[in-house]
Amino acid sequence: MAGTGIITLIIIGLFILANAIRILREYERGIIFRLGRLMGARGPGLILLIPIVDRMVKVSLRIVTMDVPAQDVITRDNVSVKVNAVVYFRVLDASKAIVEVEDFLYATSMISQTTLRSILGQVELDDLLGQREKINQELQKIIDDQTEPWGVKVTVVEVKNVDLPEEMRRAIARQAEAERERRAKVIHAEGEFQAAEKLAAAASVIGKEPAGIQLRFLQTLTEVATEKNSTTIFPVPIDLFTPFIKKLAKEEESK
Repeated sequence: MAGTGIITLIIIGLFILANAIRILREYERGIIFRLGRLMGARGPGLILLIPIVDRMVKVSLRIVTMDVPAQDVITRDNVSVKVNAVVYFRVLDASKAIVEVEDFLYATSMISQTTLRSILGQVELDDLLGQREKINQELQKIIDDQTEPWGVKVTVVEVKNVDLPEEMRRAIARQAEAERERRAKVIHAEGEFQAAEKLAAAASVIGKEPAGIQLRFLQTLTEVATEKNSTTIFPVPIDLFTPFIKKLAKEEESK
């Protein structure tokens, strides 16, 4: 009987010791409640608890990556889209994260979803597609302001995917194609304008030097001669006929 009692005491002692000792990692904090009253945060390292009297809740201080499910959003210009996002946050005050809110993970997720629908419903589709960085910053600020009383710090909010209706995709594709055609026409017109300016400048230089016209004529003949053509057309400058035209004009006047 004595041996059985000793074994029983040893088992009870080990059970009490196991419930009295806690070891927390570097990124963990333990929120101690003694008879229901908050005693504060402890850790990391070895934590000693009073069995039956103390209760500890562990909280991780690492950054949490939370995927916000796709939300149905109607933009300000009445376009229905599905948008999902990702939220990065961490616990700064472990005591507030346990005492001020029942489940800070669930609460942060709900705040992120409602804020995503609210903010994106106030912007137009073009802004949603083209000003993603500005929207991300606005979402981060609003969500962080709402989670601050819980001891939760939201560091980054990123809108990931924007799913558009099929007819809207086709409209955007047509718009992009029209924009590319417009740019191509503008570039072509600018090229034609620059080429005309260069030709006008070249004509001005050649017009001041008659010999330049002859040199250009000979250069053209050289380029034509290098091609393997069965027929060669020789352009004749009109200046070669000028003396004959003047002579004929004088003869007509003398008659």
